[in-house]
Amino acid sequence: MTIAVRPAAEADLPAILALHNHHIVHTLSIWRYAPVDLAERQAWFQERLSKGYPVLVADEGGEAVGYASYGPFRTGEGYGRTVENSIYVRQDRQGRGIARTLMQALITEAQNQGRHTMMAGIGLPNGASVRLHESLGFVEVGRLKEVGWKFDRPLDLLLMQRML
Repeated sequence: MTIAVRPAAEADLPAILALHNHHIVHTLSIWRYAPVDLAERQAWFQERLSKGYPVLVADEGGEAVGYASYGPFRTGEGYGRTVENSIYVRQDRQGRGIARTLMQALITEAQNQGRHTMMAGIGLPNGASVRLHESLGFVEVGRLKEVGWKFDRPLDLLLMQRML
């Protein structure tokens, strides 16, 4: 089935919530311990849109099977042209090019908005995300040792960067 990337709508939030919570509970992608509720995702969505940040979904047959967004890298006006990406694909749809399609659309959005740099903070281990970012021109710019903790172990954070 064909994947279409489109701006997320309020109606996509339950699917986005399910994806987000899956990654909280089962992966090292999100360094939170407890699932969030729909109100939290609604607030996140409204904040992203109000600040001009895109939220994109990968639509397969009318169903959101992945989402991507970017937001601020750090606070302060001097960081305004630098953004940090987030991308999540439903587990049963991984390995089919959906993440690449979403990331390419997200990069285009950033370029169209006049952003200068896109960052990725990748919790390790996550070889698939590292390979995806490398294939799209991101380069490693730093590794932060044991700055996170999840699943009863310390975690490293890989920083990757792409000039836009």
